[in-house]
Amino acid sequence: MIVEQIWTGNAYRNFNYLIACPETGEALAIDPLDFRKCLGRAQERGWDITQVLNTHEHGDHTGGNGPMIEATGAKLLAHANAGPRIDGIDVGLAAGDTVTVGKTVELLALDTPGHTMSHVCLLSKTDAPALFCGDTLFNAGAGNCHGGGHPEELYDTFVSQLAKLPEATRIYPGHDYITNNLGFTLDREPDNAAAQQLADELADTHDPANPLVTTLAQEREINTFFRLGNPTILRRLREAFPELGEQPSPKEAFIKLRELRNSW
Repeated sequence: MIVEQIWTGNAYRNFNYLIACPETGEALAIDPLDFRKCLGRAQERGWDITQVLNTHEHGDHTGGNGPMIEATGAKLLAHANAGPRIDGIDVGLAAGDTVTVGKTVELLALDTPGHTMSHVCLLSKTDAPALFCGDTLFNAGAGNCHGGGHPEELYDTFVSQLAKLPEATRIYPGHDYITNNLGFTLDREPDNAAAQQLADELADTHDPANPLVTTLAQEREINTFFRLGNPTILRRLREAFPELGEQPSPKEAFIKLRELRNSW
């Protein structure tokens, strides 16, 4: 499996992806908003884009569908329930479905509600798994729930699915928000040495055109939304929300953290 992470350079800070089979040159385009860059990269590599996948229905992820499909004839894949909000879906995906690219690439579809209620992530069936997570999970952060989602569903997705993935899983999100997200982590947990070290490193080196790819193990260290039992985080949450009890539940902590991140 070959992964091309394509920086759009737009105001929304989108990443697009091409996943290619090295044997056949067939490729899957994930959320190819910048269809020109995606088509250009595929042409440079000698790949044939045969499928397009939308992780969810928001326009900054679906906006390149029309010209991409017109140029390639690719089939469109998305959540099985996204039909009313994404035009022209050829294959509706449910949890447990497999997306095959060429002869060698298999990706497991995960039903991951929260950012929206019709959101899919893809998990590669490789020795070192890769998660293409759209706007569900970001480097050092979690998706918002403004555009048709719900924080309780996002919490359930984090706890029941994402947190159970192998620690070596590489994280490929839909946007470059890592520096802002690290700032939020340090606002909530000022004594997080791992987050501080990474923030210091990225202050000099961060280049979204050549981005850092984190692992789930690293996310557990730097991502507030995986650190719901941390004493500093809980203490500062009680300061912000005095109505919380002495030991808020993980779900209460997650929802309050998401509320704080909305206006941070």
